[in-house]
Amino acid sequence: MAGLAASPELLSALHNKATQLRINSVRATSEAGSGHPSSCASAADIVAALFFSVMRYDPHNPKAPNGDRFILSKGHAAPLLYAAWAEAGLFPQSDLLKLRTLSSDLEGHPTPRLPFVDMATGSLGQGLPVGIGIALNAKFVDRVDYRTYVLMGDGESVEGSVWEAAEMGRQCRLDNLCAIVDVNRLGQSDPTMLQHDMDAYRSRWAGFGWHAIVVDGHDLSALLKAFDEAAQTKGQPTVVLARTYKGKGISFIEDRADWHGKPLKKGEEAQKAIDELTKQLSPNGAVIQIPKPSVPSTAPTTISPMPAAPYKLGDSVATREAFGVALEALGSANAAIVALDADVKNSTYTDKFGKKFPHRFFESFIAEQNMVGAAAGLAACGKIPFAATFACFLSRAYDFIRMAAISGSNIKLVGTHVGVSIGEDGPSQMGLEDIAMMAAQPNVTVLYPSDGNSTYQLVETAAKHKGMVYIRAGRPKTPVLYGPEERFHIGGSKILRESGSDVLTIVAAGVTLFEALKAYDQLKTAGIAVRIIDLYSIAPIDRTTLVESGRATQRRILTVEDHYAHGGLGDAVLSAVSTEGLAVHKLAVREIPHSGKPEELVDHYGIGVRSIVEAAKRIIK
Repeated sequence: MAGLAASPELLSALHNKATQLRINSVRATSEAGSGHPSSCASAADIVAALFFSVMRYDPHNPKAPNGDRFILSKGHAAPLLYAAWAEAGLFPQSDLLKLRTLSSDLEGHPTPRLPFVDMATGSLGQGLPVGIGIALNAKFVDRVDYRTYVLMGDGESVEGSVWEAAEMGRQCRLDNLCAIVDVNRLGQSDPTMLQHDMDAYRSRWAGFGWHAIVVDGHDLSALLKAFDEAAQTKGQPTVVLARTYKGKGISFIEDRADWHGKPLKKGEEAQKAIDELTKQLSPNGAVIQIPKPSVPSTAPTTISPMPAAPYKLGDSVATREAFGVALEALGSANAAIVALDADVKNSTYTDKFGKKFPHRFFESFIAEQNMVGAAAGLAACGKIPFAATFACFLSRAYDFIRMAAISGSNIKLVGTHVGVSIGEDGPSQMGLEDIAMMAAQPNVTVLYPSDGNSTYQLVETAAKHKGMVYIRAGRPKTPVLYGPEERFHIGGSKILRESGSDVLTIVAAGVTLFEALKAYDQLKTAGIAVRIIDLYSIAPIDRTTLVESGRATQRRILTVEDHYAHGGLGDAVLSAVSTEGLAVHKLAVREIPHSGKPEELVDHYGIGVRSIVEAAKRIIK
């Protein structure tokens, strides 16, 4: 390891690398007219040590399966990351001058548009949870020897998600994970809480079960020894707490509180900094040898067909349970499937998967942010993670969902216990805004199956789909509507009742679909013919069927959903048909609900059969 080879020549060469990284960070941000050169300067020695002595990787193949992984959690220091990869030879250093331009993927904060970025960062506190997922993959799933390094800022270490991840790292004994905190003392607008109180940092991390090492973050020899110690530490993750200075190496901005997020002005000011840094370069002929990763021995993943959906017409099953059954079957068919849960696995039914595949199941406990971040880390390693909890609790992790969407992450989220139909537990447990939350992201698929067989098939469909998918699953048992031979695809719908004399299209999904079917029978008895659509795919939506049905039913559509009125199924339908001159009427939950029996609540909040029949009669008058 690096600490054993810290010759004077190596230290001198690494010093020059760090200095060059600072120079290129100044050049890039000055050319861009924006950016964070002072935050780059504080971490340059850390990055130089990692990239040019410690990490084992292929500079021309950042995604080599057994290469060490690096996550820049303090994403505002992106120019430093770009400078390191350019210095390693992945792309020309001249590309650094395109920083933050529309024509370049060297963005203000890193995204996976770049081949060396696993997950978009910049929303602070997210790198360590992602690193947890990457380390879990190496230790338990692929069982390979790569190490994961996460560079964090001291300011972000007050984020709760950091400590959720710290708990998970301790619980799983992730000795292949090393976090580095760049303790440069200064936040954006004020000094950080602990500033340079390194003993306080050490005690906090040690209290969370991590091996904590305090070093001078500008002492390359100390850094190399710390990383060597981290690699030798077994049974617990390591954190290197590096005492640094913002703007290090540039006299007129070093340790200054008013330089966060400010580039040096192009011209005289930037050149002054570059001249100072250039003078710090030392003559050195040492050749840096980047350690190579070992050759992976993992076998290619084999995928087998899933068995047919197990339910018969007339059976009764909750869609959350059908999800668990499907996930277990999917795990047998595809070894890339992994699952995470937030201490509700006996309610989401992921316990079925966990019992059968314990090395591919990760209990995340009540830490939804870390669960979603770790899922994104697993996805970055080529796995297909299903992360499940109650839909309402996914709202706690929404920023992680947002960043995963920015990353194009291949995670599958499952929210159970949706709507007022969960019953007596009351509004704190009811997912009533989840469709709006998920569908707001332009590249997220939102599925809302209504019965056991459609759920089973859509779980398999979600796994095959490249990109983020959200599956909405209910608590109550519902009748099986479809035979196992029925097929469901993303962007589709099913017309369950229709005739040539229909005067209204009723669109529903989940529990309200069954209320709509009961309303159909009552309306038919009253001589009113309506069409019923199961809108199991909300995003993307089956616009063609909706428009054709609306036109065929006197341009009238009624939507019914167990969700708040804004941003749900009704709004999705309205948006899809808005240019077609169709009248869309919405039944939804329009107030904060109360506890009660499921059937009472469905009726009381205006989404049950009684309300549908009344609305239908009112609309057609």
